[in-house]
Amino acid sequence: MPYEIATFPRFLIHWSLESPAATLMGVTCFQTIPPVLPPATCLVEESPEMSNSLSRRQLLAASVTGALLPAALQGAETSGSDPASLVEPQRTTPVAGTFDVLVCGGGPAGIATAISAARSGASVQILEAHGCLGGVWTSGMLSYVMDAEKPGLNAELPRRLEKMGAFRPSGPKNYIYDIESMKVLLEQLCDENKIKVQYHTRIVAVEKDGAGRVRGVVTESKSGRQAWRAHTVVDTTGDGDVGALAGCSWEFGRDQDCPCQPMSMMGIITASPEALQQFDRLKGGKKKVEFREFIQKAGHDPSYALPTLWYMGGSVAAVMMNHEYGVHPFDAAEVTEATIRARRELYEICSVLRNVGGVWSDCRLVTTAEQIGVRDGRRIKGRYFVTVDDVRTGARHEDAICRSEFSVDIHAATREANDKAAYGTAGVKAKPFDIPLRALIAADVDGLMMAGRCISGDFFAHASYRVTGNAVAMGEAAGVASALAAKNGCLPQDVAWKEVSTQLGQLRAPA
Repeated sequence: MPYEIATFPRFLIHWSLESPAATLMGVTCFQTIPPVLPPATCLVEESPEMSNSLSRRQLLAASVTGALLPAALQGAETSGSDPASLVEPQRTTPVAGTFDVLVCGGGPAGIATAISAARSGASVQILEAHGCLGGVWTSGMLSYVMDAEKPGLNAELPRRLEKMGAFRPSGPKNYIYDIESMKVLLEQLCDENKIKVQYHTRIVAVEKDGAGRVRGVVTESKSGRQAWRAHTVVDTTGDGDVGALAGCSWEFGRDQDCPCQPMSMMGIITASPEALQQFDRLKGGKKKVEFREFIQKAGHDPSYALPTLWYMGGSVAAVMMNHEYGVHPFDAAEVTEATIRARRELYEICSVLRNVGGVWSDCRLVTTAEQIGVRDGRRIKGRYFVTVDDVRTGARHEDAICRSEFSVDIHAATREANDKAAYGTAGVKAKPFDIPLRALIAADVDGLMMAGRCISGDFFAHASYRVTGNAVAMGEAAGVASALAAKNGCLPQDVAWKEVSTQLGQLRAPA
């Protein structure tokens, strides 16, 4: 019975215990799913060119025992028919672990997924690309949480941050936090809940069985190539990387391929408290306009028409002062160029501010985010599609897992549009609307859930629910549904809503 790994663009892992020959099955396999995967310690990867060169006995031996392949098969070689491509030989990939819930991405949605799943009794592994938990909160240095007046982890985090002296409220729904304290807190939460974490690890392939059910993922890291299996996999990558690798349908931008929302590089600057407090965002929205005028007068016209400064105390502030337009978040070359431009602009702005002298004479760019901030990524097709009509009408659902109360927030798609208005609602007047659990369950494959901004919805609904308070609430629901699916031995869509609702309510009950 075949098991496959779907990858970009065409290679897969194929493991067969019953097929008559080791052959490439392509993205779709046709045999019936077994109740559980056969025990194994590795997967066998093969390319089309190598599929006919191995006997069934060789394939079975490598699959079951993890034996090394012959030396001749270890290297890659240039394709004779296409010198611009590389032929990858068959190889074995060790299975690093098997869990109830595998969380792909340790950002706000991923952390919430992992914690709620663990608190619901599941074994959990987080795979994170960067060197800390928190995603956009930490690697992205966002510094500001919005639409977080919600129960559960959304209420727990501010309480614990406040005890650490790392919290500053901004009205009832938003707050500022200290980035390093957030990193430590999230790791503490994982320790407390016995959640396993591996950093510096990127998902490069998805394992599916013959019925198209997602069974796990393959990663690349300093440890090499590893396979990970779980009863349910949750895509919390932000950009829907796992869903795309699994072959799910997805949308991006306003019309599939842009115009899309711009990216922004966050930074931390230092200057005298008097200078920084002058433009503190918490003193009102007009401070953005004043800050832009001040930067322009100093000699730089920022690419974001409403540059924002959040005073963190002492001589430190977080800033968002740039836009990078028309960048595809799944194109590494484009993101690289955008990152370089954005970092350079933040440096130049701090330089002209320092030249103003006076209270700004010690202004410096202290650090920039490890990851440029992405507003717009893939939206994976789910079993419900949240639309602009849901936003306009304030939709209600029986299986509602949270309610978005944030406005439709669409940042300008071009520099020219930015000069007229940095962001707006596109005429959509939002009412608080429900996000149903069905929007978090992949439609095109089984065994895959999503949480965060990559859930199933259109461009306008996404412009509201994408903020991180909602991502946390979605993650809680995905974690509960995934844990219950593992406990009951079923798929997430087959877990009774009453069971999900009851468990979610218990986790979100006031402490």
